[in-house]
Amino acid sequence: MRTMILGAFCAIAMVTSANAAIKEEPVTYTDGETTMKGFVVYDDASQAKRPGIVMVHEWWGITNHIHNEARKFAQQGYTAFIADMYGDAKTADNPKDAGALSGAVMKNPAVMESRFKAARDQLAKQASVNPQQIGAVGYCFGGAVVLNMARAGADLAAVAGFHASLGLNTPAPGPGTVKAKILILNGADDPFVKREQYDALKKDLDAAKADYRIVEYPGAVHAFTNPEATELGTKFNLPLRYDAKADQEAKAEATKFFAADLKK
Repeated sequence: MRTMILGAFCAIAMVTSANAAIKEEPVTYTDGETTMKGFVVYDDASQAKRPGIVMVHEWWGITNHIHNEARKFAQQGYTAFIADMYGDAKTADNPKDAGALSGAVMKNPAVMESRFKAARDQLAKQASVNPQQIGAVGYCFGGAVVLNMARAGADLAAVAGFHASLGLNTPAPGPGTVKAKILILNGADDPFVKREQYDALKKDLDAAKADYRIVEYPGAVHAFTNPEATELGTKFNLPLRYDAKADQEAKAEATKFFAADLKK
């Protein structure tokens, strides 16, 4: 359960030497009685307050991938906060443990919402953040979390999900209750996301008069933004594969999306 944590801390050390302007600092906070261990990532070359993005990890927990993604957002002028959705920065190195950790959150929407809110509150109080400009991004499991939070009316300006799971667990939103603009960037050939889930999502968001867009990348499957996905897919016989083209195109879409809807 802990093997991926070492890689994450190695990534922190690399930030200092590779790009001195990008700072990545651990943040210990609480959700009720649960100790959470997240990270704030920002460019300290600027003293200005900037938009913030809550980042929610894949079902593996906080890994190198999410740290790398956070640094990219920091380079684009955001302060990123890597949320700990499992408590005590737990990670998994196999699908059984990952499924148990993510399932424990998704089966209890109140826990999911409380842990997300705790991370959002930590981001909002950072000195480098304009608390009026906060969005969220999630990957796989994290995509489901941020979409759920948008559906629940969380105070977010923009929400993006990369290869987002669509097994959503919040009630259908009422008209006008979704505050965030929504962007979903998924693989068209992702077997984990069923067509009926897309249909249900669209029906709910249309009824709520939400502002959303869904982009599907032909040939891409689950976890296509994660460079470690192909190796993990082979190791565990899962349909996970990195797709450099889809990754590049999806990141370009997200860059435009957040620049338009979070920096204004």
